[in-house]
Amino acid sequence: MLAWLAYLTASVVWGSTFLAIAFAIETFTPFGLSAVRFIPAGILALLIGQIRKERFPSWREIPHIALVGITLLGVCMGLIGWAEGRVSSGVTAALGATVPLFLALMDPRGLDPKAWCGLGMGFLGVLVLLWPSGQGPALSGAAALVLSASLWAYGTLYGKRHADESGHFSQIGVEMLVAGVLSLLAASLTGGISHGTWNPRSLLAVGYLIGFGSILAYSAYIYLSKVWPCAKAGTYAYWNPIVGVLLGCWFRGETFHARMLPGLACILLGVALVQIPWPKALRSGSANQGAKQISR
Repeated sequence: MLAWLAYLTASVVWGSTFLAIAFAIETFTPFGLSAVRFIPAGILALLIGQIRKERFPSWREIPHIALVGITLLGVCMGLIGWAEGRVSSGVTAALGATVPLFLALMDPRGLDPKAWCGLGMGFLGVLVLLWPSGQGPALSGAAALVLSASLWAYGTLYGKRHADESGHFSQIGVEMLVAGVLSLLAASLTGGISHGTWNPRSLLAVGYLIGFGSILAYSAYIYLSKVWPCAKAGTYAYWNPIVGVLLGCWFRGETFHARMLPGLACILLGVALVQIPWPKALRSGSANQGAKQISR
């Protein structure tokens, strides 16, 4: 039940964070947003870990944990923040649905022909979804989002391979602090923390990203990636586009053109083909058929 609650949290809350990021970058630069988001969240996570009397990561474990934090939170979130200045939050969430495709591509064990068809269909859906964008900034933003999804998949698999015995909140606290500090350094070299006057809406968005997007949803995802296969855990991204598109249309008046629906449908169908196994009866039937042909 805890795993399913974590899955539901990542599916719904992270779908809503694309809208929060869109509001936040009205004031903050991409790396500035990561800094003001992850430094407080990291400190809060470490405090929770201390209250729970968790074991702090050892010096041997910290480099692996830090690399996960840099990849998932520093680089990926920076790319998403930069891209949302160029594409809508709904399209951002839709391209985030390619995460399970990259997870399957990087860890192909057990993939059958149906799954490989799903990979092709998913990437075809990305192309269809982006076709109305044409050339220019929107296309560059979309490329950044695809790169972010691939790096997210790599970081997830790396973290699973180098899982440690440290406390849950202590681990994510180190990840967030490392990502936040490096983002602060990057922000100082790329335009500072903010590019406009701070306003209540952007500050509220940052608060939501700290409490819900980081402490709640990220900790849920890290837990989920440990107790479920990564490909199965990554299917949270199936639901992010639905949440992101609805909230973007509702709160920001973003337009989702009807011609983009086939692309979104291809993405969701593609990831479904990758992740949903054949029914047991079909698998056994195929195996029996193959055995009969061999015997003949």
